[in-house]
Formats: sequence, C-alpha cells, structure tokens
Amino acid sequence: MHNLLKNIKKCEVCKSYLSLGPRPVLAASKASKIIIIGQAPGIKVHKTGIPWDDPSGKQLRKWLDVTDNEFYDENKFAIVPMGFCYPGKGKSGDLPPRPECAPLWHQQLLSQMPKVELIILIGMYAQNYYLQKEAKKNLTETVKNYHLYLPKFIVLPHPSPRNRFWLTKNPWFELDVLPVLKEKVKSILHSSGNL
Repeated sequence: MHNLLKNIKKCEVCKSYLSLGPRPVLAASKASKIIIIGQAPGIKVHKTGIPWDDPSGKQLRKWLDVTDNEFYDENKFAIVPMGFCYPGKGKSGDLPPRPECAPLWHQQLLSQMPKVELIILIGMYAQNYYLQKEAKKNLTETVKNYHLYLPKFIVLPHPSPRNRFWLTKNPWFELDVLPVLKEKVKSILHSSGNL
C-alpha cells in the first residue's frame, strides 16, 4: 500500500490538462473500513492537500455523524476521489474529474484494502462509474433507490452548499437515507473496535 500511495502522489498522467498542475489528494490504508469516493478536490483542498477540507467536507462529516478525528483516521476511512487532482474551473463550478484516474488507480487501491465494509459513492461520476447499468437515469433517482445498492454501496448527492436547493426539494433524503448512512457507519466503526 505504501508504494502504491507513493506512486499515485507522484502521478503526472494528466499534467497537461491541469491548470494548477498535479497534486493528487487521497488517503487510504490496508485497514480502512469505509471508502469515500467523491468527485475531485476543489481549489481549497488543492491548496491544503487535505481531503474534504472545505464546507462540503464539514457537511459530509455531519451526514456521517463522525468527528474530524474519526474522518481523517485512515484506518477508518479511505478517501479515494474519482479524480485525485483539482481539475480546474469550468463555466459553472469546477470541471469534471479527469477520466484517467479511476481506471488507472482505483482497482489497485481497492485490492489492497481487504477490510472495507462499505463504499460511499458521492455524486454522479462515482455512481455511474461503480454502479454502471445499475445507476438510474439521474442522481435523484439513484439516491432515492439507495437500498438497491446496499450492503456494498451507499449513494449520496454531493454535500456542497450549492446543493441546498436539491436538499430542500428532496426532504426524503434527510428523513430516509441519512439515518441509514449514520447507522451503517456507526455499526462498522463500533464492530471493528475502532471507537
């Protein structure tokens, strides 16, 4: 695992496409119990090198009902985005994650994490990549059908403050999905004697 992480952090495969240059941001360990697969680091995370070190990360930790210390403990959570580097600015928000990362690195990483009990897929890029034909026609439908992907996966919208409108429009998410997510995370972390 150590060598693999070292190689990923030195990766420059998409260098010519990255306006700020490569800075792969991820966290993982052979002991990780839960993998969080999101989109790609934002500009703040690119600068700090700390995954989910932004308002979206604060919201995600609330959804998971975990402390910062728990979240950043690699023996508990692996953080493996679809694109490891900040992809740059688009017309409306950040560009999509670079398509090279996941096929190049994900399987290698997952094969070295034998203790994983849950993979959290955040946003359409992760959901479409991992669920393939099982993903529904859009993110709302996929998240609404979250129970179909359990126990291996749980699907979430992006916790960005920009998604306030989606959360307001879909109150079932907080009522139905979040309690299941919190219970699952709590049970995995407790059963492994990690808390």
